[in-house]
Amino acid sequence: MKYLTPEIVKNKQILMRVDFNVSFDSKGQISDDYRIQRVLPTIKFLKKNKAKKIILISHLGQPKKEDFWTNQFSLKPVADYLEKTLKEKINFCSLPQIDDIKKEIKKSADGSLWLLENIRYHLGEELNDKHFAKELAQLGDIYINEAFSVSHRTSASLCAITEFLPSYPGLLLQEEIKHLQLIKDQPLQPFVVVLGGAKVKDKLPLINSLNQKASQILVGGVMANTILKAENLEIGCSLYESEVLSQAKDLDFSNNKLILPGDFVVLTEHQERKIRDFTQIQAKDTILDIGPIAALTFGKIIEKAKTILWNGPMGKIENPRFQSGTKTILKAIIQNKKAQTVIGGGDTISSLKFKIQNSKFKFSDNIFLSTGGGAMLQYLANKTLPGLKALE
Repeated sequence: MKYLTPEIVKNKQILMRVDFNVSFDSKGQISDDYRIQRVLPTIKFLKKNKAKKIILISHLGQPKKEDFWTNQFSLKPVADYLEKTLKEKINFCSLPQIDDIKKEIKKSADGSLWLLENIRYHLGEELNDKHFAKELAQLGDIYINEAFSVSHRTSASLCAITEFLPSYPGLLLQEEIKHLQLIKDQPLQPFVVVLGGAKVKDKLPLINSLNQKASQILVGGVMANTILKAENLEIGCSLYESEVLSQAKDLDFSNNKLILPGDFVVLTEHQERKIRDFTQIQAKDTILDIGPIAALTFGKIIEKAKTILWNGPMGKIENPRFQSGTKTILKAIIQNKKAQTVIGGGDTISSLKFKIQNSKFKFSDNIFLSTGGGAMLQYLANKTLPGLKALE
């Protein structure tokens, strides 16, 4: 894989794939700008080294055909936000035809910065259509992939486009690979993996892949519910993923590395918050967090780790009544200054946001926050990431 240098970008028109698939609050304001912030150093690098023009490509959500070229999935609010953040003009282009976009960009002054409308408004994007990619490639002299978080997708702006332009990983993508490769190849022991949240189908292969390398794999959230259900234990009305029960049943517990919570915080049928041992879950209970004993046990294991990987909260973190388990995990990780730590997944990063705000928690240099969720899991599970393979 070739890497960026100042000489490569000087006087070149840059076509850069980013991931500005951000969250919005009920007022239509961006509620989590982490992925935007992480791309800013690359934009500044390009401008500092006199890139001719910078054209950013991103998606937002999963628009259906009837949503194309509507405001519902428009990146215009992101362009406005980026303009305020960078304190410079962002040219937002909502034209549907690539030829028209090319003409507009050509009329702009050198040094200008562009954001194109949602790339998923083009049918050729998710089909990884070569004809569409060739058209798109006309907008730049070189291509940069700065969207690690979607590099597990096979899309025209990630894969096919690399056949038509000199292609490079962005600074953030390089950083992602560097940190994940250390965990994948040379984790210092004890190596502790913490898995929570949902998307169990994506995380089960990671358990199998890291089972030999990890000292302990601590499991909470819907992951834990699904495994308990597969073992025919009562989980009441709790969420679980039925389509992966057979795979969950095949997990290897014989080496004592896989650790499930011994107690849970549940919501009873009368809407009461109660702590229950895993053998005491009732038919109308809903598991919404790991219990205090499990949180303490997990925390003590994390405190002794020298490598930590965390993906997924321990409970329903959007409800203050069920944040305790995730807070305990976060506190243990932050207090462990000696461990090389990678934290990834959209829900996990969001869970950190509300705890870091108005608190004394601060991240040190030993903690890397990955922008990837599914991409991170697939990379660590030794699966091919099409977006990375295309760069090679």
